[in-house]
Amino acid sequence: AFDKTVAKDSSLAVGFFQRGFVHLQLEMYEEALSDYHMAFNHLRKNPFIDYKQLGLRYILYAWEVLYSTAAAQCRLQQWQEARVTLEKAVVWRPEGRTAILDMALERVQDHLFLEPIQVPLGEFFRPRKKEVEQLDSKDFLGKPKVISSIIPNDEYIGFEPLRFQKQGFYEPSADALR
Repeated sequence: AFDKTVAKDSSLAVGFFQRGFVHLQLEMYEEALSDYHMAFNHLRKNPFIDYKQLGLRYILYAWEVLYSTAAAQCRLQQWQEARVTLEKAVVWRPEGRTAILDMALERVQDHLFLEPIQVPLGEFFRPRKKEVEQLDSKDFLGKPKVISSIIPNDEYIGFEPLRFQKQGFYEPSADALR
């Protein structure tokens, strides 16, 4: 499902983030690392992306992506790269809230694995009701109608704006009266 999601929207950072978590669970560490790198690149140097507008009540932070990247690097025994990634995550973390990253740095120095961060269980994309209603097809033009003129001498066929009336044009012809 995540493969289809990122194929349809290749800049959906949270899609790569979630697929990276699944790859870690399946012990596909190279793929997980690649997905986390893609997620971070698709953040486009923003500290976070709020997905509430799309119907997912979740904010993806750059430091979380970097933390999970370090978790994948630990699984690949890339301890030095994991430490550098965590130091980079400290820069992206909001001021005064680096306790989790400090503990992660200690774990990496002791060569212990990190548990990656994931989107909370039970959180799904749920578009707003207003947006879902827009998916129903609506007939804005109405049904086509054939309109014929009740004027006997009018032979015009086509579309045009209103015409000026001509004197005597709208009187029935002598043939029509017979």
